[in-house]
Amino acid sequence: VQLQAYGGGLVQAGGTLTLSCVASGRTGASPVMGWFRQAPGREREFVAVTDWSGGITRYADSVKGRFTISRDNAKNTVYLQMNDLRPEDTAVYYCAARGTRVTVVTTSRQGYYFWGLGTQVTVSS
Repeated sequence: VQLQAYGGGLVQAGGTLTLSCVASGRTGASPVMGWFRQAPGREREFVAVTDWSGGITRYADSVKGRFTISRDNAKNTVYLQMNDLRPEDTAVYYCAARGTRVTVVTTSRQGYYFWGLGTQVTVSS
């Protein structure tokens, strides 16, 4: 049961980054996958979630219109494309999976049972 996130880095405000999360093991077939983030001194917060087909997605208000979540099930990979990045987007980004039998989309971090280690995103002003 492993999730590995890639693609973080340092970018200037207004720039773009795309994060990838590769799932292996039992979570490889998790219908619901999400992204969360945690800035220093703050709680981990929801960013985006998608169901298996990509037909149901949810976004935090703070990223709506700028971030896009997608997935390639053949590659067991979920992506988070982040456009128009802002300094307040600086955080460690985590991908998470609800599990192989759970199909209900949720934005609550308590609903996710598997977590990756995270990747740092830093946006300079």
